[in-house]
Amino acid sequence: MLEEVREEGRRLRGTPIPELKYSLFTIYVERGSRREYEQAYFERRRRLNTFALLSMTEPDEPGYLEELIDIVWAICGEYTWCVPAHVPGTDAQIRETIDLFSAETGFALAEISLLLGDRLPRLVRERVERELEIRLFGPFTTRESFHWESMRNNWSAVCAGSVGSAALLSVRDPDRLAQIARRTFRSLDCFLEGYGEDGACPEGLNYWTYGFGYYVYYADLLGKRTGGEIDLFGGEKVRHIAQFQQKAYLGGDRVANFSDSSPRARFQPGLTHYLAGRYPGTEVPPLRQRAAFTDDHCSRWAHAFRNLLWLNPGLGGADWPAADYYLPDAQWMVSRHLSPAGAFGFAAKAGHNAESHNHNDIGQFLLLADGETFVADLGSGEYTKTYFGEGRYEYDCNGSQGHTVPVVDGTFQAEGEESAARVLEASVGEEEDRFRFQMASAYRVPQLESLVRGFVWRKGERPSLEVTDEFRFAKAPGEAVERIVSLLAPELTEDGVLLRGTGDRVLNIRFDGSLLEPRIERRTYRAHLGRETAWYAIDFVPKVPVPLQWTVSLLFEFV
Repeated sequence: MLEEVREEGRRLRGTPIPELKYSLFTIYVERGSRREYEQAYFERRRRLNTFALLSMTEPDEPGYLEELIDIVWAICGEYTWCVPAHVPGTDAQIRETIDLFSAETGFALAEISLLLGDRLPRLVRERVERELEIRLFGPFTTRESFHWESMRNNWSAVCAGSVGSAALLSVRDPDRLAQIARRTFRSLDCFLEGYGEDGACPEGLNYWTYGFGYYVYYADLLGKRTGGEIDLFGGEKVRHIAQFQQKAYLGGDRVANFSDSSPRARFQPGLTHYLAGRYPGTEVPPLRQRAAFTDDHCSRWAHAFRNLLWLNPGLGGADWPAADYYLPDAQWMVSRHLSPAGAFGFAAKAGHNAESHNHNDIGQFLLLADGETFVADLGSGEYTKTYFGEGRYEYDCNGSQGHTVPVVDGTFQAEGEESAARVLEASVGEEEDRFRFQMASAYRVPQLESLVRGFVWRKGERPSLEVTDEFRFAKAPGEAVERIVSLLAPELTEDGVLLRGTGDRVLNIRFDGSLLEPRIERRTYRAHLGRETAWYAIDFVPKVPVPLQWTVSLLFEFV
């Protein structure tokens, strides 16, 4: 792990610090693109992390400390520690804004300044202290409220946790420290309210790592500073949240990536090992599946430092075991199935279409075999101005058009709290799992009276999934299309539709050829880091007029 940091040091040493030019800052407002400014911004944080860690682990190399001092000074001189996508328009508003990244930056500088101590020049340490007061503590204690303080997602934990952590590490006045800490608690309460008692993160595993990670980092510092008198780790709900990670993986580094979550996620070893030490029953994957130092494109100091600080090689780790979970608050079903034929994964969700980082995806499901995804969730797209604006559901990865759910009379699912599933059956067993729910409210189709989607996941040596949709209409619709989403190019055969993996694994989708006709469309979307990515919509279109009551079954068999 240290060699990964050294390799980054060799890459960065002697190269200029990227400039955060005005022309970069205004691109988001003018064109809606975040990438240009944020690439330079996060490269600066990568330099900060790299040379801070190298200065600590190799103190006899003076060049590392010189690089660190320069990047700390440069970050202290930034116009704002926020990113353009998170700030309002006027200078006064920008200067009093605290966002995710400004809070993280303050946390990082406070901790690095404390750890390096007198090795940093006094002027640099004093400047860090002054910038923390101007950019974080001053606004946090004088402004009436920030929007994120009442958010029930990652923002409340990351912002409050980072501000609180920075204060614990740098504020010497006990009354001021208490004032800051007290205010953080309401944000942390809101963060926990965003989870149900099942501990599932509706935003997806990536945002669990982010939001709950910063909750843990702050809770750890707070517990140490108060001698254990303030304990944010107690209670069954927090334990369930802490163990959500092991319920979200479908095998290896593949996850049930509902919402804005990536299909693959390598775990943060520091966070995972720390939680395993606190909560018996927390599963630890092998270190070969850990996140590398360069994996986090946002270069978060708190993750990087604690991956080294909290690493416990004695835990060993093991591949994810076979397991079945039903998470009733999130309405997720997740199954990892192991047999002599291989390792298989199935996940499905009901839920609603007003979740944080919402996708219109009631009824979505995934199928995996031997670490490869056959029926996929596209996950998060490239974050732009319109991605979080009125055009959000025009993106295939967000709208139901890019999910494995029906298209009813030419209509996709609608967003909003009224688009909510009602679970009728959810059971997991040794031989099969069953999941069934009403989802008609997701479609603004007046003549649709009922739409019940059912799953039967049969866990044989080569497992199969039967998906059944039962429609009931008040009057005959134009059509009801079954859409399957895959990143693999489909093949039409006399026996069904084949999805062929890179190995010898094949998924055969079988259907009633007298009722349905498969049609395939190749489409593309821009994935989270901006890469143009191909995906396939496999539509099963009725060959006959759809009656008032219409039942369709598709059988997915691994062969």
